[in-house]
Amino acid sequence: MTRSIRLSDAARLPLWQRPTTLLFMMAVAMPLAFATWNALLNNFVIEKAGFTGVEIGWLHTVREIPGLLAVGVLLFLLVLREQVMAGLMLILLGSATAMTAWFPSFSGILWITLISSIGFHYYESCNQSLQLQWLTRAEAPRVLGKLVAAGSTASLIAYGLIVLCWKTFDLSYNFVFLASGGLCALIAIYALAAFPRFEAEHKQRKSIVLRRRYWLYYLFEMLNGARRQIFVVFAAFMMVERFGYGVEAVTALMLVTFVANMVTAPAIGRFVSRFGEQKAMLIEFSGLFCVFIGYGCLYWYDLPGWIAACLYVANNIFFAISFSHKTYFQKIADPGDMATSAALSFTINHIAAVFLPAGLGYIWATSPDYVFILAAGIAFLQILLSLLVPRNPSAGNETRLPGLHSPGAALVPAA
Repeated sequence: MTRSIRLSDAARLPLWQRPTTLLFMMAVAMPLAFATWNALLNNFVIEKAGFTGVEIGWLHTVREIPGLLAVGVLLFLLVLREQVMAGLMLILLGSATAMTAWFPSFSGILWITLISSIGFHYYESCNQSLQLQWLTRAEAPRVLGKLVAAGSTASLIAYGLIVLCWKTFDLSYNFVFLASGGLCALIAIYALAAFPRFEAEHKQRKSIVLRRRYWLYYLFEMLNGARRQIFVVFAAFMMVERFGYGVEAVTALMLVTFVANMVTAPAIGRFVSRFGEQKAMLIEFSGLFCVFIGYGCLYWYDLPGWIAACLYVANNIFFAISFSHKTYFQKIADPGDMATSAALSFTINHIAAVFLPAGLGYIWATSPDYVFILAAGIAFLQILLSLLVPRNPSAGNETRLPGLHSPGAALVPAA
C-alpha cells in the first residue's frame, strides 16, 4: 500500500494502520537486530577474532562514524520520505546483522559493523523525527515511555530465547545473528508494504539548521554521546574480560535490564509529563554519576562481579529516562525543524563518540578505572547544565539564562 494520507485524518484508519502502530512496530523490530548483536558482540569478537581493549575501541570508533555523518540523511530525504527511509534503513540493519558471523576477522567485523551502523543511525535519525512529528506535545512523554517499553519487551524476548536455548540446542553465533537480523528485516518490509504514507502537518526543512536558541540541547547531545559511548564500549566488555561472563551470563544480564526498562519506562513517561524534563534530567544524570563512580570502585577495591552487574542494570534504567531530552526539544523547537534537527543532533551526539573509543582503548589497557571516572565527570557536568532547563520550556523560554533565546538561525543547504 503506497497511498498518502494526512496525519490529521489518520484517526479514521483501523488501529493496525495508524501512525502510532507503525512507531510501535519499528520500536520492536530495531532491537531484535541491534540488541541481539549487542548481546553477542563481546563474546563473539573475543572468541572468534581475539579482540582486546584496543581492537574493541577501534570497532566502536568505526561503528560511530555513520552517526557523525547522520546529517547525510538529509540528502536522501530530498528524494525519499522519512517513513520510507526509516523502513529501508531497518532492512539494511537487519541484513547486516544477519551476516555478522560470516566475517570472523578484525577487518571483516569492522566492515559489517560499518554497514549495520549506517542502517541503525540513519533509521534512528528518521525515527526520532517521525516520533516528534506524529505525537502531540501532550501525549509524547507517555507514548515515548510506552515505545521504550515495547522495545525492551522485544529485547527481553530475544535475550530470553538466547539464555534458554544457547546451550540447550547448542546454538551458533551464525544461527542467532541470522534469525534476529532476518526477522528485523522482514518486519521492516511488512511496514513498508502495509502502511500508507503519512503526511505531517508541517513541511520539514531539507537543509541544515543551526539555531542559537537550541544551544543547550546541542550541548546535552554532545555530552550524551561521549558518556554513553564509554558505557556501550567498555561496560559489557569489562564483564567478559575482567569477570569472565559467558554468552548466557551477559545475555541474562541484559534480559534483567530490559525487564526493568519494560516495567519502569511507562512510569517514567508519566513522571516527565507531570513533573517536567528538568527533574527527570537531574535524576538521570545524578544516577549515572553514581554508577560510573561505582565502576571505578570495582578496580580500586577489587569488588566482585555481581556489583558490576547491578551497576550495569542501574545504568540502563537511568538511560531510559533520556527520552526527556526529546520532549524538551519538542517543546522549544519550530515544528518544521524536526527532521533536520534530528539528523544534526545525531551528528553532534557522535562528535566525541567517534574519537573516544579508539583513544580510550589504549588507556583501558593500563588504567580501566580512568575511563569510567571520565564518564562520571561528564555526568557531573550534565547535572550542572540541567539546572538551566526551565520548568516549562517553550520557544523563547529555552533556558534559565537571560539573553540567549535569539530566534536567528544559520541555514546551510544540504544539497
